[in-house]
Amino acid sequence: MNGSLLQPLAGIRVLDLSRVLAGPMCAMALADLGADVIKVEHPERGDDTRDWGVRIGRSNTTYFNACNRNKRSICVDLQDEAGQKLVRDIAARSDIVIQNFKHGGADKLGLGYEDLRAVNPKLIYCSISGYSVLGNEKDRPGYDLVIQGETGLMAMNGEEGQGPLKFGIAAVDMFTGMYSAQAILAVLHERARTGQGRHIQMSLYDSGMMISSYYGLTAWLNQADPAKFGNSHPSIVPYGVFEAGDGPLVIAVGNNGQFRKLCESVIDCPSLPEDPRFATNTERSRHRQELLPILQERFKRYSRAELIEGMQRVGIPCGEVLGLYDAIRSERTAEAKVWCEFEDSEAGTQAVHAPPYVLDGQRAGLRRQPPHLGEHTREVLRELLDVGEAHLQSLTEKGVIG
Repeated sequence: MNGSLLQPLAGIRVLDLSRVLAGPMCAMALADLGADVIKVEHPERGDDTRDWGVRIGRSNTTYFNACNRNKRSICVDLQDEAGQKLVRDIAARSDIVIQNFKHGGADKLGLGYEDLRAVNPKLIYCSISGYSVLGNEKDRPGYDLVIQGETGLMAMNGEEGQGPLKFGIAAVDMFTGMYSAQAILAVLHERARTGQGRHIQMSLYDSGMMISSYYGLTAWLNQADPAKFGNSHPSIVPYGVFEAGDGPLVIAVGNNGQFRKLCESVIDCPSLPEDPRFATNTERSRHRQELLPILQERFKRYSRAELIEGMQRVGIPCGEVLGLYDAIRSERTAEAKVWCEFEDSEAGTQAVHAPPYVLDGQRAGLRRQPPHLGEHTREVLRELLDVGEAHLQSLTEKGVIG
C-alpha cells in the first residue's frame, strides 16, 4: 500500500505554539494522521516537559517524547518582535494553529486569533485554556491536578472510604487534547465547504467535567456523590479485579448467561445462579457484599491460567493484570505493533508509542522521531519563508532563533 494513504492529513500544516500536554497531544494526533506539525519552542529551555521525566540525550525526556512524535521543532523567541513576525509569517502559510497560553497571552504577543486571521482568513485557530471563556474564571491558569479536584474526578476515584485520589496519568490534559483534535477535524471538514476558518476555544475544566460521564449523570440525578467502587463496577457484578491462587486477574461478567457459565463451567459452583439473591445482575449488585466473598474464595482455588482458560472457553471477558513493563513487552503488544523503536542520534535505541490508528489494515507508524530542541529551525525557515543563510545567521546571533 502507498504510504501516503496512511496519512489522510498529508498537505495540512499545523503551527503548534502549545506546551506541556493538552496542546501537544492535540497537535500530535494531527501529526500522527499525516499533518506537518511545526512545534515552536523557547530557544534556550524549550517546552517545559523537556525537563520532566527521565532524560534522553541532551534535550529530550520520556515525558516530552510521549506527546511530540511526528513533529518538527523550531526555536523562536516569541518575546522578540522579529520572532513574532517569523511566527506570523508561518501562520500565514498554515492551516491550523494550536496555542495554550494563559487567556489573552497570545494577543499580547500579536499572535491571537484576530491577529493571525488578518493574514490568513482560512486559519483554524484552537485556543486551549484552563477554564471556559464563557465563565468568570477564564483568566485563571489551568493545571490537570487542580481540575481533577475541582471537577469531582478525584472524589469518584479509588476505593470506598479512601480519600481523594488522582488518576495515574494526566487524564484531563489528555482528554482535552483529543477533544480539541476532534473539533479541529470537524472545522477542517467544514472549511472545505465554506472556505473559512474558526476560533475553537477549549478548556481543561469543560473536558474534566465531560470525563465524569455516567458518574456525573448519576450524581446529578441523585443529588449526591455516587459511591466509590474502586476496581469494581457500580452496577455490574461480578466485574473487577480478583485474586487467583497466584495473582490478580480481571473478570467482567456482563450478563446473567455469563454468570451461569462462570459458576457451572469454570469454578464448579452451580448452585449460585439458583440463589434468588444472585440470579440477576440487579440482585447480584444489591447483594454484592454477600456474593463477592464467595466468589473470591472460589477463585483462590485456581491459578490465573486455569481461570482464564476456563472463562475464555465459554466466552467470559477476562485477562491478567500486568505490570506496565510486562504489558509493553508482551506478545500482544508486539503483534499489534503499538510500540515503535528508533535510533536517536544522542541516546541510541529509544521507543515511543505508535499511533493508535489502523487504516485499511495498516498501522499509521512513526514518520518522525520526537525532535531535539530546535532541530528543524533552519530547515523550516528556509522551506516556508525562503530565509537566506545570512539572515538565519543574523537571527541566531540576535537570539531570535536557536
